[in-house]
Amino acid sequence: MSRATAPAPACPIAPPAEEARARAEALDGLLHAQAAELWGGLSPITLALAATDWALHLATQPAQTSRLVSEALGMATHSARAALTQSHLPRGASERPDDQRFQADAWQAWPYAWIVRNYLDAERWWRDATHRRGMTAHHRDVVAMFARQWLDMLSPANAGLANPEVLARTLERRGDNLLEGWAHAFDDWRRRQGLAQMFDHGQRFEPGVDVAVSPGRVVHRNHLVELIQYRPTTPAVHAEPVFIVPSWIMKYYILDLSPHDSMVRWLVNQGHTVFMLSWLNPDESDALLDMDDYLQLGVFDALAAIGRRVPGEAVHAVGYCLGGTLLAIASAALARPGRVADVEALPPLASLSFLAAETDFTEPGEMGVLIDESQVALLEEMMAERGYLTGRQMAASFQFLHSRELIWSATLRELWMGEPLRPNDLMAWNADTTRMPAAMHSQYLRRLYLHNELAESRYCVESRPVSLDDVHQPMFVVGTEKDHVAPWRSVYKLHQLTDAEITFVLTSGGHNAGIVSEPGHAGRRWRDAVRRPGDPWLSPDEWEAAAKLHEGSWWTAWDTWIKAKGSGREVSARQLTGRDGLCGAPGAYVHQRCED
Repeated sequence: MSRATAPAPACPIAPPAEEARARAEALDGLLHAQAAELWGGLSPITLALAATDWALHLATQPAQTSRLVSEALGMATHSARAALTQSHLPRGASERPDDQRFQADAWQAWPYAWIVRNYLDAERWWRDATHRRGMTAHHRDVVAMFARQWLDMLSPANAGLANPEVLARTLERRGDNLLEGWAHAFDDWRRRQGLAQMFDHGQRFEPGVDVAVSPGRVVHRNHLVELIQYRPTTPAVHAEPVFIVPSWIMKYYILDLSPHDSMVRWLVNQGHTVFMLSWLNPDESDALLDMDDYLQLGVFDALAAIGRRVPGEAVHAVGYCLGGTLLAIASAALARPGRVADVEALPPLASLSFLAAETDFTEPGEMGVLIDESQVALLEEMMAERGYLTGRQMAASFQFLHSRELIWSATLRELWMGEPLRPNDLMAWNADTTRMPAAMHSQYLRRLYLHNELAESRYCVESRPVSLDDVHQPMFVVGTEKDHVAPWRSVYKLHQLTDAEITFVLTSGGHNAGIVSEPGHAGRRWRDAVRRPGDPWLSPDEWEAAAKLHEGSWWTAWDTWIKAKGSGREVSARQLTGRDGLCGAPGAYVHQRCED
């Protein structure tokens, strides 16, 4: 064939620009997800940007840099002198009142007192060094957090047998504490591999056996939730039932632990008909479950089921943590003009209670340190691999924020001191982790944490934005003093989003222990004050100064408030039989465990 008549070689057809971009993003995401294990699930871009922000501001502030260098040299000189003269460590030397690492008598003697003094001086120096004028708030928080992580890791308390407490315990028990500690470590490794433990480490807490034992029945189930109705313990009950929406980040039975500290059991004993959601623990097939599914299947469908079981009655709705955020979205959707589809099938809401639940995410506390655009993008790429965020990854985020207590001090007690880490029901619940579906978790982080859509009345339900300003039911809002998940000043911001009557309670304890605060629990206290429609705005500090202080559990005040916001009527107790509903409490979803 001549050159003139030879067929032209076939030319590949270039893919459209959008398709090429999607393929490139998918490949980049796959690479990032594979490398994320090396970064501990943290975005290296976030860390690099924060470090660069700090380094540039440090470099362009020579006077401050000189001051820091001078202080460091002074600390070294003082340390050398103190090595010869300092014989003991003053009590309370740490500037953090919750720091218990060096309170034992063994740390007070030389040379341990000298070592601890140098370490605490280094902590103070780094806290000063990481706060440079001009840095963005987020970068400042990231740098300070990572400096704290390194310092906590290098603490003298983590020195194994060089820790005087560990040495004394080892001599006292002739090494048995080390054997017990390594047995704990070995069984933890086996558990992570999906294997049964080989040693008996004391009491276990099994849902339906030791915890989550309040009698009841699963009366409704869909793909996402089981709805539990609890058996009454009084001959008459208040007419309006109580509906609890717990967070799906962990299992629901935080509110139904052992009988002595079960909120469910206590409410039932006060004459309330109680319904509780138990969330599905999602797997790969649930990757596309999103916030709309959690709203429709978790709240609206459950409310409709309650309406069928308790017809003609309004409902006292309660939301805990993320469940409270979801309940706030639902109540705003139900209150707006036009409301939601099939609203006629839903019972009205008599009142709303929000327990350690955020609705404004501009100041989310320590959780905000781990959330920015780069970090969320990396999480999305990690979740794309499996379709969910693993329970272990979620737990690691909370442990990372408080590594001193949840990692290093815990390791000291378990591995070196031979003390079990799960001696109570609350700690056992905390170890019962759950997964987050990829679509829901991405929307939650972006729409709420990053874009704050709910507080700014831009969050859409059924393609229309909702506003908390439309909600007029009375609200009982609880914040906890030591909450690092939903700081109470962030929870308090609900006052700015609605003109409804708000009874705000600030209770002692943290995100979990402050809520699980049963009557009779020693050392509990709480403050409260009521903001009525039209009352002037009070800042959180002004509110705290003016609120009345009470000793004991806030549960009793909450019970009185719920009863006051209802009709005051009592009806015969709503009995349950063995044939009622689908199965007995605690149902099937609570037993879905994950070790990934």
